[in-house]
Amino acid sequence: MPFIRSDEAVTHEIHGVRFVSFVRPGTGSRDLAAWRGEVPAGTAAPAHVISHEETFYVLSGRLRLTIGGESAELDAGDAAVAPAGSELAVANTTDQPAHMWVTTRAGLSAVLPDGSTITPPWTH
Repeated sequence: MPFIRSDEAVTHEIHGVRFVSFVRPGTGSRDLAAWRGEVPAGTAAPAHVISHEETFYVLSGRLRLTIGGESAELDAGDAAVAPAGSELAVANTTDQPAHMWVTTRAGLSAVLPDGSTITPPWTH
């Protein structure tokens, strides 16, 4: 299946953020996973350590990304790369929603502050 239509995307919600999954092994990808992240105004997801490199491209709004202890405010059109093994946090400190496109290798997992590990379904 080389084509994934918008009405075929699967939505997941965690920590107040919507993950709209398009590309993953379940839709025909072998190596990659990609999704649109929808971050409501005033939302801050918990920091987590990622197993695989992730790339971020801000589609709309403004987001604060903290990667390995370094933070930056990113506007629409800005991008970032989080290396595998880095601690990552995403926050929308504005009063407007923000959207980003995220890409990683299939099979990503993340360790949360309490030591638990999640394997997001939008990466499988």
